[in-house]
Amino acid sequence: MAREEADDPVSDARILVVDDEPDITALVAYHLARAGYQVKTADTGPDALAAVAAEPPDLVVLDLMLPGRSGIEVLAELRRGEATRDVGVILLTARREETDRIKGLAEGADDYLTKPFSPDELVLRVKAVLRRLRAPAAAGALLKAGGIVVDRAATAVTVNGHDVELTPIEYKLLLTLLERRGRVQSRPQLLETVWDAQPDIETRTVDMHVRRLRAKLGGAGDLIETVRGFGYRLKPEDRKERGR
Repeated sequence: MAREEADDPVSDARILVVDDEPDITALVAYHLARAGYQVKTADTGPDALAAVAAEPPDLVVLDLMLPGRSGIEVLAELRRGEATRDVGVILLTARREETDRIKGLAEGADDYLTKPFSPDELVLRVKAVLRRLRAPAAAGALLKAGGIVVDRAATAVTVNGHDVELTPIEYKLLLTLLERRGRVQSRPQLLETVWDAQPDIETRTVDMHVRRLRAKLGGAGDLIETVRGFGYRLKPEDRKERGR
């Protein structure tokens, strides 16, 4: 696989690979390093958290089945930490770990791969997650999904070129889902981000505002998916959007 171009905005990223199978760790680390990333490894849950504390990476490739602390526990710790809550996470799972995979997405994982997997596909997914996570950092950038366009500089929203009037809460809810596109957001996570975790706000308030937001977005509201039992996410970018 060819090394990433020097001007690739994510080619300097730091990646932590966490797996207790040495062959998989070595294979993943080799392909990521060959693609130009700075790679470190860990083989237990506690070692992973220690490595993150010593130097927070941009993304973690995280196996679910780890000694010491599970991948789910490591992911939960990352999402709770002020310095690590926005670190990208790609889960590595066995085919029979569907329940854990869903739980991982609900905890805030960005993507997952099922073993056995193609190293080339892993590198492409790492690149895609890093690009998605870094894109919102540009000041005044437009955020787009389907026909939805959010201009953060103007605090304005359009759908298929038509202005959409949103309340401040609805705007912040849409912005949060766009910035974390593809990542499942639990109701408590949305309460913390959108409502600043006000103690008198109940989780059903999230559902009510999502319904109102979908209605105002019209057909584009279908981009907001309900993940039953967990929360909501904005549908991941599809190939047609990437080709625009």
